[in-house]
Amino acid sequence: MTTTPPIASPIASASPTTARLDPGRPVVPGAGTLRPLGVGDVTIVDGFWGARQELNRTIIDHIEHWQEREGWLANFDLAAAGTLPAGRRGREFSDSEPYKLLEAMAWELGRRPDAALAARFDAIVARIAAAQDPDGYLSTRWGRPGQGARWSDLEWGHELYCMGHLMQAAVARARTGHPKDLLVTVAGRAADLICATFGPAGDQRICGHAEIELGLAELGRALGEPRYIEQAALFVERHGQGTLADIEWGRSYYQDDVPVRAATVFRGHAVRANYLAASAVDVGVEQRDADLVDAVTRQYDRTIAARTYLTGGQGSRHQDEGFGEDYQLPPDRAYSETCAAVGSQMVSWRLLLAHGSPRFADNLERTLYNVVATSPAPDGHGFYYANTLHRRVPGAAADPNTASKRADSSLRAPWFDVSCCPPNVARTLASLGAYVATVDDDGVQVHQYVAGEIRAELPDGSPVVLEFGTDYPAEGRIRIRVARAPKHNWTLTMRVPGWCVGGATVTVDRPDGRIEQRAAEPGLVVVDHLRPGAEVILDLDVTPRFVVADERVDAVRGCVAVQRGPEVWCLESVDLPGDASVADFRVDPGVAPRMADGRVVVRGRLRTRADGGDAAWPYAAPAVMRDGEEIDVPLVAYHDWANRGPSTMRVWLPVG
Repeated sequence: MTTTPPIASPIASASPTTARLDPGRPVVPGAGTLRPLGVGDVTIVDGFWGARQELNRTIIDHIEHWQEREGWLANFDLAAAGTLPAGRRGREFSDSEPYKLLEAMAWELGRRPDAALAARFDAIVARIAAAQDPDGYLSTRWGRPGQGARWSDLEWGHELYCMGHLMQAAVARARTGHPKDLLVTVAGRAADLICATFGPAGDQRICGHAEIELGLAELGRALGEPRYIEQAALFVERHGQGTLADIEWGRSYYQDDVPVRAATVFRGHAVRANYLAASAVDVGVEQRDADLVDAVTRQYDRTIAARTYLTGGQGSRHQDEGFGEDYQLPPDRAYSETCAAVGSQMVSWRLLLAHGSPRFADNLERTLYNVVATSPAPDGHGFYYANTLHRRVPGAAADPNTASKRADSSLRAPWFDVSCCPPNVARTLASLGAYVATVDDDGVQVHQYVAGEIRAELPDGSPVVLEFGTDYPAEGRIRIRVARAPKHNWTLTMRVPGWCVGGATVTVDRPDGRIEQRAAEPGLVVVDHLRPGAEVILDLDVTPRFVVADERVDAVRGCVAVQRGPEVWCLESVDLPGDASVADFRVDPGVAPRMADGRVVVRGRLRTRADGGDAAWPYAAPAVMRDGEEIDVPLVAYHDWANRGPSTMRVWLPVG
């Protein structure tokens, strides 16, 4: 039986989740359809994400090195010594980057303890704590002699934004077994100050970059402090009241143009928009405000339908790192910031927990495989900030010893002047196990497929242990062995992704020798009466296929893209003969893409001008073109593009 649940909001009538020792969950909603597991509940041991979690140790080391080198950690030492502003380095928001590094470290330590990493974590926390003012204020950019006054530039100052990341780092530490940690104390003092300063009778403004809302809401949950959640709610409701100055891109840039409840779509700066949406869901769930959650859901649905790239990336404008209008999705101008993808998956996860619909897990999967996984280099020493879908000229390797301008590097860069993306990738990879599965009153739900083990506890305290074997997404078979299960009936629910248009097959091999097999369509498939020793095999059709865009996406009309399973594939010029560019290739849509030697292969022709040259003026009668012989060309998974040196690249292929 395949089912897709309705989207009616369960928030208003839901009861709080049962309290227990937290296994390390980034999000712990007090109500909703599903209850999340944590990094301590899910072990990823191999495969696509297992390899990337191993790489994350290198990524964390790399980030710490560069933050030390660029002086962003030393800024806290200068603050503690009272010598600021002399010697301070980095942008006004550079404090946030060590906080994200600490969050990544905390999740990593919760996933796999390491004494050396723990010592480095403690040393950084001590440096930050020493810089905190007696009343809880913490900033290396504002509030000291020779610097701007506290809260004097909420449009661009990022004080509250930075403190929001401080709180998220503290949540990671508290939820991985250290609720009395010094970092948690520092964050709590900062939160107390913010509540006193910006409470109901205080300063009515918001921060120009949403984030404090997320930090306050989850810190309030983690510490059982309702004041923090109430303050987060105040900030959410103040958006759209015009408390910030108007700017060249309008107040929509920082979501101060329309109240959250009245908005119809995500707009403005894509990271800001996603962070605000995620926090609005947090507040709505905690306050049993179904209207607020439903408002965000409606905005999210339209954003996915009309303002999101095939890869899951969001943000089509470089000038303001923002959303364009509906269907304004040019591949060669895709900004698709890595941080926006991280924010998008935060919203998807929260809405999945609230509603239970697999479509949110579909969006989460798409973004993880095609943006988050694309950013880091295979060696963990380079990153993409922006993620174009079309590279017109071969790139140039970035200087490994120089911080790049954020979107300027055509190949992955070791560091950026604005380096929000590397630590965002690190904290996502470290906490990835927490986005794999959930529980509800009936059983366990699996949303993302990894090789490893899931250890869940049902509401009655009964343990369930599931062992996973798979090479997903290279193959579509997921083998699940029930290692431990209660005697009473419970359900195992598995997601059949929306991209699985060829359908799926579920096979259940029970300990008594019975074998059951049935077909499943995209949605959810439920198996029950499972006992220890039972094996469930989910076979997903990962045959590569062409996809086309809604014809309102003008920029790719007359083109097709290739998708296999959750992965988007692209053409790189290094796979074309001679010095051909991807601009010369026309795909034959009548020949289906196929697999050969582990890669997707498409058929097409190279097209050149019959006169052999470029026109002096590009607007004239149609040029006579010459098609070459048909050739088969291998594609590369988008997350692996540019790993073989400079090249031209495109996701959307013109049809011949």
